[in-house]
Amino acid sequence: MAVATQSLETQCINAIRFLAIDAVEKAKSGHPGLPMGAAPMAFVLWDQFMRFNPKNPRWFNRDRFVLSAGHGCMLQYALMHLAGYDSVSIDDIKNFRQWGANTPGHPENFETLGIEVTTGPLGQGICNGVGLAMAEAHLAARFNKPDCTVVDHYTYVILGDGCNMEGVSGEACSLAGHLGLGKLIALYDDNHISIDGSTDIAFTEDVSKRFEAYGWHVLHVEDGNGDLDAIAAAIAEAKKVTDKPTMIKVTTTIGYGSPNMADTSGVHGAALGDSEIALTRENLGWDHEPFVIPEDVTARFHQSVEKGASAEAEWNQTLATYRTKYADDATLFERMLSGKLPEGWEAALPTYTPDGKAIATRKTSEATLNALAPAIPELIGGSADLAKSNNTLMKISGDFQKGAYENRNLRFGVREHGMGAICNGIALHNSGLIPYCATFLVFADFMRAAIRLSALSEAGVLYVMTHDSIGLGEDGPTHQPVETIASLRAIPNLYVIRPADGNETSGAYKIAIASRKTPTLMAFSRQNLPQLDGSSIDAVAKGAYVLSDEADAEIILIGTGSEVALCVEAAKQLRSEGKKVRVVSMPCWELFDAQDATYKESVLPKAVTKRLAVEAGIEMGWGKYYGAEGDMISVNRFGASAPGGRIMQEFGYTVENVVARAKAL
Repeated sequence: MAVATQSLETQCINAIRFLAIDAVEKAKSGHPGLPMGAAPMAFVLWDQFMRFNPKNPRWFNRDRFVLSAGHGCMLQYALMHLAGYDSVSIDDIKNFRQWGANTPGHPENFETLGIEVTTGPLGQGICNGVGLAMAEAHLAARFNKPDCTVVDHYTYVILGDGCNMEGVSGEACSLAGHLGLGKLIALYDDNHISIDGSTDIAFTEDVSKRFEAYGWHVLHVEDGNGDLDAIAAAIAEAKKVTDKPTMIKVTTTIGYGSPNMADTSGVHGAALGDSEIALTRENLGWDHEPFVIPEDVTARFHQSVEKGASAEAEWNQTLATYRTKYADDATLFERMLSGKLPEGWEAALPTYTPDGKAIATRKTSEATLNALAPAIPELIGGSADLAKSNNTLMKISGDFQKGAYENRNLRFGVREHGMGAICNGIALHNSGLIPYCATFLVFADFMRAAIRLSALSEAGVLYVMTHDSIGLGEDGPTHQPVETIASLRAIPNLYVIRPADGNETSGAYKIAIASRKTPTLMAFSRQNLPQLDGSSIDAVAKGAYVLSDEADAEIILIGTGSEVALCVEAAKQLRSEGKKVRVVSMPCWELFDAQDATYKESVLPKAVTKRLAVEAGIEMGWGKYYGAEGDMISVNRFGASAPGGRIMQEFGYTVENVVARAKAL
């Protein structure tokens, strides 16, 4: 085929393909197969349907694009470069997967301006897409008026066979169907190839029927390699269906155009090599040197710049009208978009005194959440079918459901992993919404991948975890998270906080709400805990602080969460026996480790080597605080089924044992 006989559209599609081919070849690393096969659907979507402004990637009312099959990221980088995004230069393309380039090996929202969410672990992106669509639906229901629409954009997702195999995608897509998210459109790159070969070896279900069962509108483009009109018609039809999300199965050939590697796993995750690239150039009629794009192709793609600027200008005019007609709503809307929290929101945080009654911290969490809900209207969230146990319902609002998207209580069902990934999408909508999600602490393991990605993506999600230790009692070791806190502390850029009482609960929420680029996981008790003398909302920000003290203390008791009260009582007995004792509450390792050396020394002076740490979890990591001459009361086995008080006693969480272990130092 001669270049001269090709349509401009075909040349545009081949430009995408060869930017991907050449970048992967230069890097000797990457995944060229997906970009080669998915280029037609991606081109049609970006050229004819998607509304975005390459020169202002953060324009609020843009359509959101998610490449859930993140290994094929050169597809997105090629699209962004060709469309005129300044964040992806030709040098970035040439330096794909290299140090310092804006083109890492999988899409990263914090690295490349214009990437909406971080994808790569398969299935996460489509779930993020559900969250993005939920955010759009919520804001549209809250702010749009019959005569003035300020929130109106679609979420488009390209996902692959691998995404559809992952269980997390099923969790989120099931919920999306239930919610009827009509502005969510997923294009399924149906190429039947994964790393190990044909999907026939493990994945033969009818994906379309599954999505129909979820409640999605389902379409099929049989020739995704060349039938651009059919792709366009399917997207247009999808946009007309407003009461349910749409999945468009687009059957493609992975590595399309490669004479010897197309439709094989060999093109999935490896460079084609010089000889095969030469053959592919000949086969597709692409007579251009690596990284060279014809001027007419560039001009076609750069139409996005003018179209995007026009769309944003039109929206800005709509917003100006909205300000005039609906001033109060506009003020709230624009404050949320700015990312600024309401002035004085901290004043809503509940405070507690030592004469207050003992309350489980899951209950003080409920009180704090409901105190903040009216003060922070952007707060939105819910539980994985444990709202009554997690105490996470906002009394100020009803449930977010189809036809009631304005409500702020999210019902995730028993879908912990999907819940976490959806909340990442809500946070990364970057419209000011502050999502929280809740379950039992032990079930954080179900959503660990999503928690890790929220930390990596700088998404300030609030994780409300209850039933935080062996103290939960009768449910037994399957539900007792002895190792969970330690494992979560291993995740970078995640605050893990175990509040000891009501004040520390308020302090934990104060940190979590304010930390928009660091997620916070708060672990709350099932059992009642006393309100402690000396506890502090503000001190939580230090990670650890002196709760009670004596001059020239010779012993330091360090506790977290429910064990702080135990340390307080043990200190009283030790002091009655003439011992000089300091009690330190350490709700958050990460915050304490971030303090300067002077503050750390003021809390844990090096001269005091007799230190006893007390936490109802495994010992891992605590040694750096109690030191070579210290000790710890910990749980280094799975728990047991019995009343919580009895379990705590059997595992040594008693005043008597703390006293004895302290004396033994």
